[in-house]
Amino acid sequence: MERAKSVTKKIGKIEFSLLSPNEIRKMSATKVITADTYDDDGFPIAMGLMDPRLGVIEPGLRCKTCGQRVGKDKCPGHFGHIDLAMPVIHVGLIKTIRNCLRSTCRECGHLLLTDKQREEYFKELKRYKQEGRNTTYLLKQVIKDCVKAEKCTRCDREVGKIELDKPTSLRENGKKLTPSEVREWLEKIPDEALPLLDINKKSARPEWMILTVLPVPSVAVRPSVTLQSGERSEDDLTHKLVDVIRINQRLQENRDAGAPQLIVEDLWELLQYHITTYLDNQTSGIPPARHRSGRPLKTLAQRLKGKEGRFRSNLSGKRVNFSARTVISPDPNLSINELGVPIRIAEELTVPVRVTSHNIDWCKQMIKQKYLGPADHDEYIPGVNYVIRETDGMRRRIKVTEKNAEDVAEKLEIGSSIERQLMNGDLALFNRQPSLHRMSMMAHRVKVVPDKTFRFNLCVCPPYNADFDGDEMNLHLIQGEEAKAEAEILMKVQENILSPRFGGAIIGGIHDHISGCFLLTRKDRKIPLDDASHILAAINYNGKNFKTITENGKKYISGKDVFSALLPKSLNLEYKAKACFNCDTCQAPNCPHNAYVIVKNGVLKQGIIDENGIGAFKGKILDRIIRDHGMDAGREFIDNATKLAIAAITLFGFTTGIDDEDIPDEAKKQIAEGISKALKKISGLVKAYEAGELESLPGRSLEETLEMEIMKVTGKTRDMAGEIAGSHLGMDNSAVMMAKSGARGSMLNLSQMSGCVGQQAVRGERISRGYQYRTLPHFKRGDLGASAKGFVASCYKSGLSPTEYFFHSMGGREGLVDTAVRTSRSGYMQRRLINALEDVKVENDGTVRHAGGQIIQFIYGEDGIDPARSVGGNAVDIDRIIADVKEGV
Repeated sequence: MERAKSVTKKIGKIEFSLLSPNEIRKMSATKVITADTYDDDGFPIAMGLMDPRLGVIEPGLRCKTCGQRVGKDKCPGHFGHIDLAMPVIHVGLIKTIRNCLRSTCRECGHLLLTDKQREEYFKELKRYKQEGRNTTYLLKQVIKDCVKAEKCTRCDREVGKIELDKPTSLRENGKKLTPSEVREWLEKIPDEALPLLDINKKSARPEWMILTVLPVPSVAVRPSVTLQSGERSEDDLTHKLVDVIRINQRLQENRDAGAPQLIVEDLWELLQYHITTYLDNQTSGIPPARHRSGRPLKTLAQRLKGKEGRFRSNLSGKRVNFSARTVISPDPNLSINELGVPIRIAEELTVPVRVTSHNIDWCKQMIKQKYLGPADHDEYIPGVNYVIRETDGMRRRIKVTEKNAEDVAEKLEIGSSIERQLMNGDLALFNRQPSLHRMSMMAHRVKVVPDKTFRFNLCVCPPYNADFDGDEMNLHLIQGEEAKAEAEILMKVQENILSPRFGGAIIGGIHDHISGCFLLTRKDRKIPLDDASHILAAINYNGKNFKTITENGKKYISGKDVFSALLPKSLNLEYKAKACFNCDTCQAPNCPHNAYVIVKNGVLKQGIIDENGIGAFKGKILDRIIRDHGMDAGREFIDNATKLAIAAITLFGFTTGIDDEDIPDEAKKQIAEGISKALKKISGLVKAYEAGELESLPGRSLEETLEMEIMKVTGKTRDMAGEIAGSHLGMDNSAVMMAKSGARGSMLNLSQMSGCVGQQAVRGERISRGYQYRTLPHFKRGDLGASAKGFVASCYKSGLSPTEYFFHSMGGREGLVDTAVRTSRSGYMQRRLINALEDVKVENDGTVRHAGGQIIQFIYGEDGIDPARSVGGNAVDIDRIIADVKEGV
């Protein structure tokens, strides 16, 4: 049988039209003439803003237009209308109105084009439409040509200059045009001229852009709420419509009574203001309409626009049930797959369970156990919040309480449902915003814990980009069985250890885990047998006994052997550790610094375990275990490495303080000499520049050459200070250990703390702005020296001078501003990119297509390789294959 072809539908075009005054009146259920809403008895006033003909929102009442109720029948709501005493300009269409006035003659309404131009433009427009091209540019040209005209070609009337005073005031040659005059002008424009004004003559007339009738939306669009005090609170739109009706009535009364023109015009402008703010309360050029409390009203445009508007807030993203949010805190004793959920949340969130013949006894037990269990229990006992019975097609929710628990349990029937509280082992989705990649939302197994924070393993921080300085995260409890299965297979943390960006582990050892393993395997550390037992107990080790070393009658176990307890027996691996000194000639495998790691048959023979072994992003051992033994083995390794490292570091002790940055006086002298030499060199460069003896670099001016040379010197100076400080601190220093092992920080941080902070830069250049001809008043005019332009010779340990501190603050401020600007910019770019690509997917035949079926790539990524399954982006790990072949030989 031939496979059915999928039919792809494509939107041909979208057309927008204007409502004519007649259409507004036809669709209206009632004319609205009263500004009041409810009478003293609380009934809606006829022909008022809450007239029952506009729809009903009160339960039990029937709509007077369609006879339906709220709820099952669903009265959709009906429009009303207000007849305006005088015409008013529609603020949203003001640009189109201005273009119409600029392009046509006030006397006869014809386009200000010659017959020849008109014909040419009509031909062009026809051709554009046949070719499916965008006509915007052409129509702009029409307006440009019309504006150039000085006289109308039909009636010889001189053309006036049309100006727009924002938001809605139009002038001709400086004289203000009233909306009535504008409407008369627009009425004169003939239908045949409309296509060149970008108006479809079938769906709109220019004069409809001037409002003579205002549609009143139904009550359902602007519901009235009753406060606890019993008072009614009206919607912002209703408030605005009240203002419109009141001013409209006053305007009509004054006009009919023959009031002075000035008063009529003032009221007319006031009506224009109220209608403008009703349509858009953020119109530039006029103050926003405010509530009694001083809050700006949220009118029609604000309901739709932006992040808080109808599209983004209520349609693209919605608030959901079965979710919780609280602060996060660390718990290294949990598995990476687990999530500690507070009891308060576990008692509130529920999972539906269908009662069947197999589980009815268990369901009854669940209903009773919360209230009928032992009174002095400490641990959490899950219960049932609701029982849902379906009788005669009606759903009844029964809340389970201490009083009715036993009764409800006894009456439980097959086919009902219970909503049980959260239990250990339930699957839940965990999310931290901003959700920038798929690992920002992963599935965890619940473990109910006391207190009020979510807890999870520290290894899972990198994918969420979480830290524990007050971050909050969201939990979503999965309700359906299919969704649970999907989350289990695709979204569990262990399934996301390998990043889809580069194919490496994104979850792995961090900070203390790396320091612990580093201390455990560094040099030839021997651990007393009791301590080793304590460390191995953390991972429930029950394998073969280790080879013991006896010294002075005491038994020891090698730290490398203790770490080897984590490794699978088949693991064979060689790599350079993070602590590698990058010697000029590498002596691997006989590295004098013990920085070359060799693992043979699951035993660590030599080398230090650091970031390159077990760390997130770089861990070679972790990566190999996942590739050879699967995700579950990877999770087990991360969990055990965490526990082992923390047990080890707790026994050994590891701390760093400010005295770790102390360097001997001899080193300080060396650094001071190096800095003074650099300062002399810089002043020499400045003198050469001032004397005109400095040779400019190719393609650079003298000034640029000087700046580049000075930046080079200051950079080398900081590096020199760092090297001297680093060599004196040594590998036994805790801060150096952290930096070298990749646990935290870098040697640059240490060199700035104990050596020299270095050149401060703003926009990649030395600091130059400040006072005229100098950066600060502390320096001479025109000073180009190092310290005058932001070189900080001090280190953080010794403290900065006031001028150095000021320059350092300038550099720091740039970093902060840059980060803030970049975050918002990149967030918006990502949003646009995702929206553009949301319909692109890989089909079964391997092609990448969008919803229209058009092929974007013949094979995914042009190479058909899933980056998550690649090795650092490469499809095949050649080195591994060669190593395996060698092993086999």
